[in-house]
Amino acid sequence: MAYLIEALLFLLPFAAYGLWRRMNPSAQPSTILLALGAIGVALMLAGAFWYGLSRSMPRGTVYVPAHIEGERVEPGHAEPRR
Repeated sequence: MAYLIEALLFLLPFAAYGLWRRMNPSAQPSTILLALGAIGVALMLAGAFWYGLSRSMPRGTVYVPAHIEGERVEPGHAEPRR
């Protein structure tokens, strides 16, 4: 069920654009709107790239998943490769 909701949320902007085009066939999006959309896409890609670089593990380390030691949960972490 969650996948269906995610798919609908993904398709919602495309459906809204299609509905807008159907209701206003002769209208064109303004240049400012297109420029703002392009800037938004560029910022999203730059943010995703920055986040990926800032959260990556250093070379020569391996991820150790969370596990239970005794009665407490040890969070996941990176350790040097053995």
